[in-house]
Amino acid sequence: MPITQNPASGQQARNRRRALFASVFGTAIEWYDYALYGAAASVVIGPLFFSGAGGSAASIASFATFAVGFVARPLGGVVIGHLGDKFGRRPAMLLSVILMGVATVGIGLLPTAASWGVWSVGLLVLLRLIQGFGAGAELTGAMTLVAEYVEPKKRGLYTSLVLATPPLGIALATVCFFLVSLAGDEALLGWAWRIPFLISALLFVVAIYIRNKLEETPDYAAAMASARASQQQAKLPIVQVFAGHWRRVILGFLAITGHNAVNYILAVFALSLMVTSGMERSQALLAVTLGSLVSVVLTPVGGWLADRFGASKVLAAGNISGLVLAFPIFAMVSTGEFAYGLLGIAAGYALVIPCTSGAQGAFLTELFPVSIRFSGIALARELNGAIVAGLSPLIAAALLQAGNGSIVMPAGYLALCCLSSAVAIFIGTRASTRNLY
Repeated sequence: MPITQNPASGQQARNRRRALFASVFGTAIEWYDYALYGAAASVVIGPLFFSGAGGSAASIASFATFAVGFVARPLGGVVIGHLGDKFGRRPAMLLSVILMGVATVGIGLLPTAASWGVWSVGLLVLLRLIQGFGAGAELTGAMTLVAEYVEPKKRGLYTSLVLATPPLGIALATVCFFLVSLAGDEALLGWAWRIPFLISALLFVVAIYIRNKLEETPDYAAAMASARASQQQAKLPIVQVFAGHWRRVILGFLAITGHNAVNYILAVFALSLMVTSGMERSQALLAVTLGSLVSVVLTPVGGWLADRFGASKVLAAGNISGLVLAFPIFAMVSTGEFAYGLLGIAAGYALVIPCTSGAQGAFLTELFPVSIRFSGIALARELNGAIVAGLSPLIAAALLQAGNGSIVMPAGYLALCCLSSAVAIFIGTRASTRNLY
């Protein structure tokens, strides 16, 4: 007798696949936007919007508009996270991608300073604020959505697929901007720079369509039904976070400190260090690119290990690896030799990031209960992003200069970040809500 699939289980499987695809696709778009504007800020934003400021001043102003997006991310994470806890994951995720889409396409349509003067600069800053506000909840929402759709024993693997996506979005943006740059400087500054921004409209339409088809996560629906039955539904989830779960926010913040420090020092500061140490810029870029691709492949392995041995253990192991490798990594990337630089970058991306990234989703979603999960994770992640991720390259550069070129202090900073995470994870395992409800 043939075995027939239960229709309900078949629908659940389809919903799970749709949620995973919606999350991965949206996260890729978020990082496409991030890298795309970063490339534009490096090449075209200064000449087009700040030409009157002069060379170095125009560059500073251009990168300031890049930084503005990061300023808005924590606020966006908190506000949209609150909405996600109060009204559901689906509407919050729709709002996030709509805001990013409107802002990104808007930048592509924006008249330059030659046409609108200071108004174009003001609108550019406004669009970057909107873009950052929407992006502040994207990765957190994607992790939460996937975690609440899959069974607990597969949560590490599935959320790791979301966390492995950012390098793919960055690679897509890099390729797109490289292709339009082939048109030549005159065409690039005239019209070609707009193409990657406008093309994103198609990506956002697909993302909105997919997310509009999503059903609410089973875990969130069950938790809210239970809360309504007992008349305990929270009116202000974000208030609950600050009032009763601020220790979890601190633990979540510290737990990902090592990951963000390693990730951004490898991607940003190590690139600069290799070049100033005598390596060709193209070789340094190749080393970082190859390393990041290694992390894309190995991060799901870290997620699988998190399911097998526990998210806290794998996350702690990754940070302990970062602690042990901090000085060797700096020693290798500061030689100026391509082989050693590649080995140092690969060590971080192969032995640290897969564990810290692969286990992060499961750890954070288990740290917060359903009713305030979106808000709690968003607050912990985006504050850490603004403080640790955003400032680590600057801190490392300042410590290197303070030490007259010695790698001891920047390596010590990296080791300290990883140590703080390892300690926080040990403490956090006691606060973890193993049951998602």
